Amino acid sequence: MNPKGKLYLIPTRLGDNPPLEVLPLSIKKIIEQLDDYIVENEKTARRFIKRVVPNKSQPSLRLKVLNKYTQDSELNSFLDPCLNGISMGIISEAGCPAIADPGADIVSIAHELDIKVVPLVGPSSILLALMSSGMNGQSFAFNGYLPIDKQERKQQIKLLEKRSLELNQSQLFIETPYRNNQMLSDLATTLNQNTKVCVACDLTLPTEYIKTKSAKAWKSNTEDFHKRPAMFIIQRD
Repeated sequence: MNPKGKLYLIPTRLGDNPPLEVLPLSIKKIIEQLDDYIVENEKTARRFIKRVVPNKSQPSLRLKVLNKYTQDSELNSFLDPCLNGISMGIISEAGCPAIADPGADIVSIAHELDIKVVPLVGPSSILLALMSSGMNGQSFAFNGYLPIDKQERKQQIKLLEKRSLELNQSQLFIETPYRNNQMLSDLATTLNQNTKVCVACDLTLPTEYIKTKSAKAWKSNTEDFHKRPAMFIIQRD
């Protein structure tokens, strides 16, 4: 009986910079070895693989697509190559697989099937933002997206501020990039004026912008965050 293949968690870039400027050489070495992948988007995954290993044969690649349209009933079969002794990779659209990413479901199944999971080093917008914020890196929570409805969003912002104060905990969240400016405006007007707010935008890119200021100070913001990937962090001391 063949030993089971491994499942490699392969980070990608956060933007369109050259891959090996932000990814270690180990990523290139693993991609050179693998032909079977689970990806969010086939077109962008193929483009990423080609950028990292230009001479890799594209026709030899076997890609299974995992996104919000994938049925749960399909997931178990995705790991069939591993069960047959062939190692696979998971590639996220941006950053690290299985962190705020549907790849977590596959990793859970891999553990159930006793398939070895191998995380590889790469950029995570969550960790990069927290590292550079000056806020509590010992206790923190990532909250994903906040509600779209304006009133519900403000209620959630106040709840996260209260939780931050009670637990001495940094609270991280994201927004759809075209609503970033409105999010920052809501933070500046909803939070206590002394609550710290970090905006970490375009991480690892030449246009990278990271600032931590009080909610009051953000009221006079002149930076435009429209359509720029951003992470928001708040902390109430």
